[in-house]
Amino acid sequence: AFPFQNDLDLLVDSPSSLTSTARGTIKDKAGFKATEDVLALQKAIDGLGTTEKTLVDILTGRSNFQRQLICKAYFETTGRNLVDDLKGDTHGDFEDLLVALVTPPALYDFHEVKKATKGAGTIEDTLTEIFASRSNQQMKALSDAYLAETGRSMIHDLKTEVSGDYGKTILILAEGKRDESKTVDPVKAKADAKALYEAGEKKWGTDESKFIDILCSRSVPQLRQTLVEYKALSKKTLQESIESEMSGDLEDLLVAIVKCVKSVPAYMAERLYKSMKGVGTTESTLTRIMVSRSEIDMLDVRAEYKKLFGCSLYSAIKVSDHEKRFINTFDQFNRVLTVT
Repeated sequence: AFPFQNDLDLLVDSPSSLTSTARGTIKDKAGFKATEDVLALQKAIDGLGTTEKTLVDILTGRSNFQRQLICKAYFETTGRNLVDDLKGDTHGDFEDLLVALVTPPALYDFHEVKKATKGAGTIEDTLTEIFASRSNQQMKALSDAYLAETGRSMIHDLKTEVSGDYGKTILILAEGKRDESKTVDPVKAKADAKALYEAGEKKWGTDESKFIDILCSRSVPQLRQTLVEYKALSKKTLQESIESEMSGDLEDLLVAIVKCVKSVPAYMAERLYKSMKGVGTTESTLTRIMVSRSEIDMLDVRAEYKKLFGCSLYSAIKVSDHEKRFINTFDQFNRVLTVT
């Protein structure tokens, strides 16, 4: 168990981490000129051997909005797509990271969801992370990107990939209809806490549908108050109750929702820690979180990482990997992101 913030009363008044967007470390570059960047990228790609340092310096030093302008100007200048040229000139995790950097956020989420549901078996871990941590707005953008890319609705495709109570929960989250009200109803929070207690700990066998309904529909401030009421009623946290009452993918997903209600940055810090722990690094998770949170809440992610694990995120990434080009790119991106 990770030492997530225990003081639930303090949490109730803090801003919702699902909708915070002003705590990123990557900002627009001052004096940005897309045409200048395009010429430098062209030279780096078309020359004899790819000049990786140029690719890294430019792509890690611009906001995603500016990278999209670079992609547009690159196509107008060369008649080629920058993504295609990056794929042709780089390989492996290094290629994946550079491509992630030049992909619009919603389209990147789409690619990650498609990758997680492609072929035999579904990568629930990835789906859990994405669907538990995205706001209604991000979920709508993801759904729109999915429809634009495939001609099918995301929910239609997900129905064939996920099943049971886990699938039901993912499908509700995919609708992006969580209540966004800022006001808290203490009476309702007490009633929800009681309903959850009676559906779980107090019952022989667990009524999962009650947990799914409340955790997927209530606003973040409302759920935070419910967490306080639950602890007062049960003497256990809601997370502890879910962990003792449930198992498998559903447990993982509902715990992830609770963690994101409390703090998305703390949840992402834990995911980063796990991606670098033990033998080998889960580069896909590392890439996805660092890129997708870089303009949203990376300031908070790195602060939570230091608080939870006692070392800076920068130093943890620095020692975690083995592939030189990937870690050099990450070192640059990471330095931009994580050094104050």
